[in-house]
Amino acid sequence: MRSLTTRLILLPVLLLAASASAADKPNVLFLLSDDHSYPFLSTYGSPNVKTPVVDRLAAEGMKFHRFFTGAPQCVPSRATLMTGRSPVAARMTRFSAPLPRDEVTLPELLRSEAGYYTGICGRSFHLDGATKTGPSSAQVFEKHHLKTFADRVDFLNTCSDNEVAGQLAAFLDKRPAGKPFFMWANFSDPHHAWNAPAEFRPDPASLTLPAHWPDLPGMREQLADYFAEVNRVDRTVGVVLEELKKRGLMDSTLIIFCGDNGAALPHGKGSLYDPGSNVPFVVRWPGVLKPGGDSRALISGEDLAPTLLDAAGVKPGAKMSGVSFLPLLKGEKHTPRRHVFVERGPHGSAPVTVNMTNAGYDLGRAVRSDRFKFIYNCTPWLPYSPVDSAGGAGWREMQEAHAAGKLSAGLRATYFTTPRPVYELYDLEADPSELNNLSGKPQFAQVERELREALAEKMILDWDYLPLPDLMTGDGGQARKGKGKGKGKGKTGK
Repeated sequence: MRSLTTRLILLPVLLLAASASAADKPNVLFLLSDDHSYPFLSTYGSPNVKTPVVDRLAAEGMKFHRFFTGAPQCVPSRATLMTGRSPVAARMTRFSAPLPRDEVTLPELLRSEAGYYTGICGRSFHLDGATKTGPSSAQVFEKHHLKTFADRVDFLNTCSDNEVAGQLAAFLDKRPAGKPFFMWANFSDPHHAWNAPAEFRPDPASLTLPAHWPDLPGMREQLADYFAEVNRVDRTVGVVLEELKKRGLMDSTLIIFCGDNGAALPHGKGSLYDPGSNVPFVVRWPGVLKPGGDSRALISGEDLAPTLLDAAGVKPGAKMSGVSFLPLLKGEKHTPRRHVFVERGPHGSAPVTVNMTNAGYDLGRAVRSDRFKFIYNCTPWLPYSPVDSAGGAGWREMQEAHAAGKLSAGLRATYFTTPRPVYELYDLEADPSELNNLSGKPQFAQVERELREALAEKMILDWDYLPLPDLMTGDGGQARKGKGKGKGKGKTGK
């Protein structure tokens, strides 16, 4: 009897300990859409899309308005998400490069330090490199064993969007009993090609357009095609979540929905304007995160890995530059970021040509604070061209409108100034579409100087290969004369 009584007394304690253990090491499902700009979820108030599934995740958790990926392109942005480092620091500066073997990733640390069962499924995760340039590059990959992710995770299987739920099921079936899991599920939508069925497509005439997209018929048609894909990925996410529900895992899983970079439209993907790297970010974590959270804190893609490691009780990797925002999720005191940084590098696998006029090759850096954005264009002689949408009706009609003198001054300056300005500065409160460049204006000189210094500090600490921006040491921000002998002694920003 005494033994039975003791067991009954201890039972609540044991159950509490088991519950605490599960909370200490939550399951993690990371859902990543492709080419998905903020604010294109209806939970953010966008009238152009209908996303009830992700809206519910937001209602039961927290939505973030100012989450910025490390780059406006898929390969470098995903490198940042997985390494907690900038693309340059992680040496992912060439679009088709594989992640170096000595870069330690989030799933590796979850597995080795916290006993997680880890996996990746869905669309290509983009971090094992590409060999589209021919058999010689494929031979180099094979000879030097450059594809590493089969070793970094327990489960790896790329598939179409409609197979993600099945792959999640296969992953969970293989999970050893008692192990927490981490699954990174990738979706193609809303990436090109835009081919969602008519049931998902809004009426082009009903759409609301921001100032950086001129109201042209071709632009409306393209946007309707794009928003159809956003609506479709929401339904696909719902099917994936049903798999968790069937297994009773919804309440023990930290779920994140995020975009990898912005929409493949002018001002979006490949650009250093906000729509290129500001993406949806929604977190649901029952028992930890209070429902209905709404954050405007600046969050970087570099912060994802340190935060999830923190949630699992694991210290961040020694080289990670991101900062955990776990206190923000828990409703505790959180020191917000002052800046986020974004890096633009080459896009695609095409070689450089003498007459290159597309967006394949472009180099630039940006830093954003709560109110201001500073852009440093390092290849200003190249005309602006939108990534993955230069052949679309929207861009074609914009070019025609420009030739006919029908575009506004802001749109003309943003899209059709050649050479482009080396430096751009925007007041995001007064000019959220970033159409009025304030760089060089005396009344904003102090703001611009501080942002240049913050960017220079980041570039130095990341061992960036690009020249540092001019630090405005008495010349108003203009390039110094002579042979680069200016002293440039300025206190770097934090």
